[in-house]
Amino acid sequence: MLSWTIANSSCPTHANVPAPECRSSNSFCQAKPIWMDTGTGYTCQCSDGYQGNPYITHGCKDINECNPPSGNGPCYGNCTNTPGSFICQCYDGYTGNASVPNGCKDIDECKNPEIHGCYGNCRNVPGSFMCICPNNTPYGNPYIKDGCVTIAKKNPFTGLSIGLGVGGGISLLLALSAPLIIRKIKQQKLVSHDADIGERMIISLRELEKATNNFDRARVIGGGGHGVVYKGIIGLKVVAIKKSRILVQREIGEFINEVAVLSQVNHRNVVKLLGCCLETEVPLLVYEFISNGTLYQHLHVEGPVSLTWIDRLRIAVEVARALSYLHSAASMPVFHRDIKSTNILLEDSLTAKVSDFGTSRYIPIDQTGVTTEVQGTEGYLDPMYHYTGRLTEKSDVFSFGVLLIELLTRKKPFVYRAEHGDNLVSHFEISSQ
Repeated sequence: MLSWTIANSSCPTHANVPAPECRSSNSFCQAKPIWMDTGTGYTCQCSDGYQGNPYITHGCKDINECNPPSGNGPCYGNCTNTPGSFICQCYDGYTGNASVPNGCKDIDECKNPEIHGCYGNCRNVPGSFMCICPNNTPYGNPYIKDGCVTIAKKNPFTGLSIGLGVGGGISLLLALSAPLIIRKIKQQKLVSHDADIGERMIISLRELEKATNNFDRARVIGGGGHGVVYKGIIGLKVVAIKKSRILVQREIGEFINEVAVLSQVNHRNVVKLLGCCLETEVPLLVYEFISNGTLYQHLHVEGPVSLTWIDRLRIAVEVARALSYLHSAASMPVFHRDIKSTNILLEDSLTAKVSDFGTSRYIPIDQTGVTTEVQGTEGYLDPMYHYTGRLTEKSDVFSFGVLLIELLTRKKPFVYRAEHGDNLVSHFEISSQ
C-alpha cells in the first residue's frame, strides 16, 4: 500500500519553520494521527485554496474557485480569484449574499436617489437606475446638483438626430472649449449660454498628458482606423483614453453623439464615460478602464483564458440586459447600430460591457424607427436595415442574434463561408434544421 508518510520524523515545533519534505511554498506539515500506528511521522498537505503535490517545489497550485472545471463554482455573483482564496460579491446594483443562489437582491437606488448621484426623477431598473430631468426643467444633466435647466430654443442640428431634452446639457459641455466644435455648434444655434452644465466632465489636456506619459506609444492598448486608445492613471483611477486620428465632420458628429448617449446612460453592462477633453483639435474621451480585452479576443485570438459554456451564456444574458435597458428603460430609446464582439469589453470577472456608441441613435419614444444612413459591420448587419435604411430595435436584435451564434460556435461572422450558405447565419440556420 502506497503511503506518503515521512516516517521516523515529526513536524517542526515552530510554526514558521517548514518541514524539510514539504517543499512547496503553499503547503504545511500534518502530524500523523496517533491511531494510525505507534511510530512517528508526518505528511505534507497543500494549504487551503491550493491543490497539487506538496512534496515538490511549486507543487501546490492556486485553485481558481471562480472558474472551476465543472462550471459550478461557490459564487453566484461577481467572483474575483485571489491567491489561496476568492472574493465573492454581489454585482453592482445588487446587495446580499452572493455565495448562495438568488442571494443577491436588487438595490432600489431611487429610495435615496441623491446618494447615488441622481438629482432628477429617478426610476429603478434591475441592477441600476434611470435618472431624467423633471418636466418643469427638462434639459441638462440630472446627475449633478442643479443640472436640470429650462432651454427655450429648439434644436435645429438635425445631423445629430437628438433633441435638446437629451443633448442640451452635453451641448453646453461641448461649448466650454474646443474652438472647432464650438463654432459648429454656435452656427447651428445649439448652445444656450444661460447655464453651465456638465463642467465636472471636462478633463484638461495637461491631466491626460500626465496620465499617459505624453501619450507614450507603450500606453496604447487598442484602436483602429479611426483612432487609438491609451491606458492612463488619473488620481488613483485607471482609465482608458480614446483619441481620434483624423478630425472630419462625421467623426465630430460621432464624438458629440457618444458623449450625449453615454452621459445619459447608467447600466452596469454599459461602459461608463468619465469625461472628455476639448482643448485639442482632436477631441479625447475618457472611459472606465476595462482590463480583460474584448469578447472577440477571448473567442478568436490565442492567449486569453478560454470561456466556459457558463461564461458565454452569462455574457449573452448581460449583453441582452444592456440592449433591453437601451431600448426600453433609458430616458429616450437608444439603438446601438454596431453590436459585435469587438464592441463587447470584459472585466477581470468576465462581466460584459457594451461599448462604442459613436454611431448610436436616439429614437423618440413615440416612434418605432427612423430612416437613416446605413452603418454597421458586415456579418452583423440586419439585412432589412441594409436594404431599406429603416432603423428599428430589431436591427440591434438581429446583430445580437449573430453575436449569440458567434458565442455558441466561436466562428467569425464576417469572414466565415460555409458550403451551403454564404455566411455564418445561413450556415447556422441550415445546420439547425
